Amino acid sequence: MYLITGATGNVGGELTRALIAAGEPVRALVRRAGAAVPEGAEPVVGDLNRPESLTGALRGVRGIFLLPGYDDMPGMLARAGEAGVRHVVLLSGGSAALEDMGNAVSRYMTLSERAVRASGLAWTFLRARAFMSNALRWLPQLREGDVVRVPFPGVRAACVDPFDIAAVAARALTGDGHDGRVHELTGPESLLPAEQVAVLARVLGRDLRFVGLSDEEARAYLEARMPREYVDAFFGFNVDGTLDESRVHPDVERILGRPARTFDQWATTHATAFA
Repeated sequence: MYLITGATGNVGGELTRALIAAGEPVRALVRRAGAAVPEGAEPVVGDLNRPESLTGALRGVRGIFLLPGYDDMPGMLARAGEAGVRHVVLLSGGSAALEDMGNAVSRYMTLSERAVRASGLAWTFLRARAFMSNALRWLPQLREGDVVRVPFPGVRAACVDPFDIAAVAARALTGDGHDGRVHELTGPESLLPAEQVAVLARVLGRDLRFVGLSDEEARAYLEARMPREYVDAFFGFNVDGTLDESRVHPDVERILGRPARTFDQWATTHATAFA
């Protein structure tokens, strides 16, 4: 049995479907009864911030796909070990390598990795770069018109398709050779936001216009959507240049035996979401 956290999200949902397609038993952790999970998964209610709520979820589980950043990661992992869990595949990010405790994103990524390392369980870290699915954040703008306003217009990123992250996670959970490994997951190309918008325009058949926000505009835009400590974190990455996500890594292709999916492929697959 495999326990998937975030099974209703972009990566967890793809992973749940991949494991079920491979004939593996999957338990999907949800916070409330009745939450929709991929067909074939066993939903189970629990809260990663309350390790005592996970007793039923952990029963009979051999491997966990774990999201980062919860309050009591050591307590949750201790319960997992007591329940007989053998392997944790942690979704992490490139900022974990910075170990910057003054940056809110780097801090929770770093502390999550440290907790997993200290747990005594076998582990695999998936340091995924920016998700291609982040483009879905532009949906409200696209519903209003053809202008897409984006923060940090000069910052390139080798964005990765959640489908590929999930495929690597499935290999790590069910295969050999991944224990104690850190996989750096990117797409096959490094794109500017304007280049992503141009791909969307072609795929959607729309005459989209890209507008890059100034730093002042970007701060106002982000502070309306997330806590200030995370806004400061992204300014550290993208304005101060503490994190470079433009480098393309070969890990997806090496592990899956095929090229990583392009942003064009992602956009084509998800075009109906923008309709």
